Amino acid sequence: MNSYDYIIVGAGSAGCVLANRLSANGQHRVLLLEAGPRDWSPWIHVPVGYGLTHNDPSVNWMYQTEGDAGLGGRPTFWPRGKVLGGSSSINAMVYMRGHRGDYDDWAAAGNPGWSYDDVLPYFKRSEDNARGADAYHGAGGPMHVSDVGAQAHPICRNFLDACAAAGLAPTPDFNGAEMEGTGLWQMTIQDGRRVSSATAFLNPARGRPNLRIETGAHVTRVLFEGNRACGVEFVQGGTKREVRAAREVVLSGGAINSPQLLQLSGIGQGALLQRLGIPVLVDAPMVGQGLQDHVAVCHFYHSKVPTLNQKLYPLLGKVKAALQYAAGRRGPLGMSVNQAGAFVKSRPGLERPNMHVYFNPMSYTPQKSAKRKLTNPDPWPGFLMSFNTCRPTSRGWLAIQSADPFAAPEIHPNSIATPEDIQEVFEGTAMLRRISSQGPLAEILASERNPGPNVTTREAILEDFRQRASTVYHASCTCMMGPDPRSSVVDARLRVHGTQGLRVADASVFPAVTSGNTNAPAIMVGEKASDLLLADL
Repeated sequence: MNSYDYIIVGAGSAGCVLANRLSANGQHRVLLLEAGPRDWSPWIHVPVGYGLTHNDPSVNWMYQTEGDAGLGGRPTFWPRGKVLGGSSSINAMVYMRGHRGDYDDWAAAGNPGWSYDDVLPYFKRSEDNARGADAYHGAGGPMHVSDVGAQAHPICRNFLDACAAAGLAPTPDFNGAEMEGTGLWQMTIQDGRRVSSATAFLNPARGRPNLRIETGAHVTRVLFEGNRACGVEFVQGGTKREVRAAREVVLSGGAINSPQLLQLSGIGQGALLQRLGIPVLVDAPMVGQGLQDHVAVCHFYHSKVPTLNQKLYPLLGKVKAALQYAAGRRGPLGMSVNQAGAFVKSRPGLERPNMHVYFNPMSYTPQKSAKRKLTNPDPWPGFLMSFNTCRPTSRGWLAIQSADPFAAPEIHPNSIATPEDIQEVFEGTAMLRRISSQGPLAEILASERNPGPNVTTREAILEDFRQRASTVYHASCTCMMGPDPRSSVVDARLRVHGTQGLRVADASVFPAVTSGNTNAPAIMVGEKASDLLLADL
């Protein structure tokens, strides 16, 4: 069969949701195309295994940005999932929706139907929350969300107590009535295994005769009849193929691949496409523009007490952890190392938290390579804290470099390019040092290893940030939603301006990055997009 009602490009956080929901009633023929492989790797499903998939090109696009002036001219490593489940198969599994004001801002920018009250039902629909159903959470949905308090490392309590001593109140639920506060993260983990978008949404739908899933299928362009999307071209096993869409094509490739595919298909800045010899279908200046991300810097500390380093660095410790996991999917291998944190205000007068603080009960000080090795932490007792601004004002861009669909695009993050973002570097550094100086942490802290006690002036703090900060993998906004084709790429129903039968549904449509992690919001977009598609029949 080479004709379907819906073709979904990309089996990531949103794409797997769409495949499930669009095929659920049995009335629509749905094709899901994924450039990467099946999620066979056991390291995808073992929670701490993301320390390995983070650097595995078999399941990871392994992007590198261009030199970033805001980060000292350094290129930075941008992992993105290239596998069923997309980045939800290789992320740190933190379940975080963001602040309700994020979505109210989206609606106020000319996107009706995207306020917090509008999108909350979609968050709830996707969830099977360990806390049960209430005004903010769902139970019985495809995606299990767990509490990890019983397994969190003991020094997480030192962090939380230090926050309290610093005047930072706890919140019972970052995804509930009040995001601001401190606490332990909820995780997309169930019974010691990762819950990805593929395991939650795609696996239950696999047996449906009206759903076809193709892996190793690299889509090279969208096909058009006039300005109507009528199918896609893809390469699989070295063979070029075409498939037709009777109703719609939906791009769910994420913040890098969706704008890349639009540009390859003739939708983008006219001058760029003409220069590369690509016929211009729609002169859409915002495709690839508006890129936002969260950029964080880690503060590393020597500890007076044992941390996860002592369990995961020694060979014997690794063996014990593996046996513990094999016996009951418990222990450090069944957890994310990103266990606790906070959303706080770094100065008076703010309406919302502006700082996202992370606490990890282990440390993995980067050496010559910036790539993390979570399974080989530092040999000494250590832990880390880090921060990023919740709502950066800087925006970057990305663009294809040639008409070759297999060539990576150039990515320009344009990090901390505004005075507001630079000011929050100083405020975030002060916040971490304020927390670490409180008794409950100070009593177990031997020394601040990085940036070090001598880094105190504004110049030194900023230079340290420029030299050590990196992405926390929340790329978004490159096909942003809005009413004006000159300042956005899709409308509030996710339809690509200037076309018919073509939508984008993933984190690229965010008008602005959400205040926290982006996996849960991307899944919400998939949920809402499925309703929009079915409603428009």
